[in-house]
This record gives sequence, C-alpha cells and structure tokens, in this order.
Amino acid sequence: MNLDLKVLGGVLIPFAGTSLGAGCVLFMKQSLGRGLQRGLTGFASGVMVAASIWSLLLPAMEQAEALGRLAFVPAAVGFWAGVLFLLLLDHSVPHLHLDSDETEGPSSGLSRTAKLVLAVTIHNIPEGMAVGAVFAGYLAGNHTITLSGALVLALGIAIQNFPEGAIISMPLRAEGMSRRSALRYGVLSGVVEPIAAVLTIWGAGFLVPALPYLLSFAAGAMFYVVVEELIPEMSAPPHSDIGVLTFSLGFTVMMTLDVALG
Repeated sequence: MNLDLKVLGGVLIPFAGTSLGAGCVLFMKQSLGRGLQRGLTGFASGVMVAASIWSLLLPAMEQAEALGRLAFVPAAVGFWAGVLFLLLLDHSVPHLHLDSDETEGPSSGLSRTAKLVLAVTIHNIPEGMAVGAVFAGYLAGNHTITLSGALVLALGIAIQNFPEGAIISMPLRAEGMSRRSALRYGVLSGVVEPIAAVLTIWGAGFLVPALPYLLSFAAGAMFYVVVEELIPEMSAPPHSDIGVLTFSLGFTVMMTLDVALG
C-alpha cells in the first residue's frame, strides 16, 4: 500500500498528542497530583475502550459479515491474539509502572527512568497498531472504514496521549531530571506509535484478508493495557470516584467522535 500525505499525517497525530503532553514539563512547576493523575488515567482508559469497540471490533465483524453467524470468529481470534501478544511483552520486557518500585518482566541493569519509559512504550504499541489497522482498511478501499473514521480514531488516541505524555514527563522532572531531559524521554515514549502504525499498514498491504484480525488484534492489545495497567492505577487506594467518572467521560468523548464524525 502506498502512503499518501493524509495517511502519513494521520499516523503522526497520536505522536503529536504525546509530544504536546510531554511539553507540559517545560512550564508546569509542580508534579501531577494524585487526584489529577488518577483522573487522566481514567480518561485514557475510557478512550481506549470506546476506540476498541467502535473503531476496531465492530468494523472487524462488519468486514467478516460474509461468514454469517461466524462473523465473530476473526474478531474473537484477533482479540485473543492481541491479549496474548501484550502478555508476552509484559513478561519479556523489563519495565516499571509509575508509583511502583517493583520491576516487571526479567531482571536487568536498566535505570529506573529507562524502565518507566519502556512501560509507556509497551502501552503505546497497540495504540499505534490500532491507527495503522484502520488506515490500512481505508487504503484497501474497505467500505466500512472511511478516511474521516480513521482520522477520528487517530484524534481520539491523541487526546488521551496528551495526559499520558504529561504523566511520564512530569514525574521524571519531580525525580530531579532536567526539564529538557524529561521532555526528551516523554517524546521518546511516543515514537513507537507511528512506527507500529506504519508496520501494520505495510503488513496489511501483503495480506488484505487479514484486516479483520489486525483490527481486533489491536483491540485485544488495548484491552490488556487498560485492564492490566490503567484500571489498577486509577483505582489504587485511597478510594476515589474520580477515575470512574473520567473513564466514563473518556468513553463518551471517543464514542461521540466515532459515531458523529466517523
């Protein structure tokens, strides 16, 4: 598949969201409060769940409608493949979540900063694949995926990437890192998204019939991130309803964008 300027621009939208969020470290003096961080995490979770359903799983089943009652099969297979892929990454890559001192994955000599960035990078891989999959559907001429729908998904992920960029750069600054270094690491954590998107588009070009599986694969990977990482972070003690409310807000925003503009 040939990438036109519209597709290239769309692929870079989520990365721009991460970079702008990381840029908050240049003018914000205080680290993110626990309540704000919880709220931003909840919002990101809601966006990812809504995007997985409306932009990925439903189109995957629509594209497999020729299978009749078995139209759910590609979505189910791809979804589980995405879950297992993220499970494999989770156990294969040393990383460290915010507000935690316990390294996940294999032991390594990596610094705390590197492990924090790797945690966000793992998180961003399925988001990049999701954007790549929908743009691959558009480039393949699939009637269920329009350019506006693909751009809406990219915009929705960029919206939730903005707080993610701040969530990675601000704590690094609070730990004593310079503003420029914290910005650099925040931006670096988002580089994987356009890379994953382009690789997904490239792969789909060789195997167009696999598109329903790619869409649901990205959905399964994003669900894994939400359930394994984001929901525990937004629900951690002390008890608060902020995460649930912002989750609902993020879900509503993404659902509205997809239905109204997609």
